[in-house]
Amino acid sequence: MTPAQTLEPLLTWTGERLERGIRIEVDAHGRIEAVGRAPGAARADGASAPAGPLARHALLPGFVDAHSHAFQRGLRGVGEVFPEGAGSFWTWRQGMYALVEQMTPERMFDLASSTFRELRAAGVTSLGEFHYLHHADAEQLDFAFDEALLAAARAVGLRLVLLETYYQTGGIGKPLEPAQRRFATPDPATYWAQMERLERLLDPATQSLGAVVHSVRAAPPEALAALHAEARARDLVFHMHLEEQRVEIEDCLAAYGCTPLELVLKHCAVDAAFTAVHATHSRPQDLERLLERGAGVCLCPTTEANLGDGIADVPAMLAHGERVSIGSDSNARIDFLEELRWMELVQRLARERRGVCSDAVGDVGRRLLDAGTRAGARALGLDVGRIEPGAWADFVAIDTGAPALAGCTDETLLAATLLGADGRVVAGTCVGGAWSGLDGGAA
Repeated sequence: MTPAQTLEPLLTWTGERLERGIRIEVDAHGRIEAVGRAPGAARADGASAPAGPLARHALLPGFVDAHSHAFQRGLRGVGEVFPEGAGSFWTWRQGMYALVEQMTPERMFDLASSTFRELRAAGVTSLGEFHYLHHADAEQLDFAFDEALLAAARAVGLRLVLLETYYQTGGIGKPLEPAQRRFATPDPATYWAQMERLERLLDPATQSLGAVVHSVRAAPPEALAALHAEARARDLVFHMHLEEQRVEIEDCLAAYGCTPLELVLKHCAVDAAFTAVHATHSRPQDLERLLERGAGVCLCPTTEANLGDGIADVPAMLAHGERVSIGSDSNARIDFLEELRWMELVQRLARERRGVCSDAVGDVGRRLLDAGTRAGARALGLDVGRIEPGAWADFVAIDTGAPALAGCTDETLLAATLLGADGRVVAGTCVGGAWSGLDGGAA
């Protein structure tokens, strides 16, 4: 429970634009109770401007990071020297395995806490943690790292969807490698037993679960089908790494005679609860079939660039509506505004034109904000990403007086924030009515 509060920001995102003179009522349960015009609402020229902690702030829905591996923050700065002249995802993965071998519950908690604090400072209020590093003792299948993540999220006050990951094989038809044994979930029964155990450990106000198969490399088709069917029976969202690397597609074609996306579509009744992470090298016809079923795609622009993955067909994804969410993935750098900006800028570089991600009226900023809020909320099954009655009171406050936003008008502020600023314009965040920043609160 948090104290009921009344918020009167300088500007509030109403779903279409930033508007002055909006009052937001938040109840003691941390949900938005009412949104309406404030008495004596401020005019656009600034007359009758609101007073209080939000008097110079623009209030946006809190950002939703739909895909993170918190422990990989421990690789920041590692593997950026290339004595053989070049590296790849696969050479990077060997460095990640070395980090895995050194992991303890205490270090997992510390890494996760550091990651979550950085994310919240960058405006992220909800996180999908795609969690596959489970065991301190692989021989015991202790799942000790799962609890460390839950504890870290509680300590930071971040809304967490623990995307508990199934990882049975070390490659298509291959046993787990030594480091991968810490990822192990040997069969669906073990997986669902742990999910039920985790359900009892969650903070119901800020924590929930989602189901995951790591990739086609990590589970045979029969396990994938069974896990997806059970996840939907339990009304859980379902995420999966798909077609990030060309080698993954080649291996799947050799083993099953189809691409990873084709394999998923053949074995799973994919619907709007399904999120494909990356889809970097997906064939147009496979991507079309996936999106026609209502599924979404999560892009991770900074990590995809860092790993040299390639560039996804974002226009094809956006042709099906607000289906593209954004993730920080390896957390090599945490600046959510930068992630959103690079969704557009990478496409400009690849296609040699501007406005690739613009919406129906040609607005890039609004499309990017939707990717970082509404689409992420959809991917994680959360009632966030909008400033409307009934939604959780999750907000990010943008300092309109920040140097990066000097000279902006009400009409240009959103685009300037998303395309011209960084995390230093984030003044504070609110999760379920609980503020961080803004001198400890905005009530």
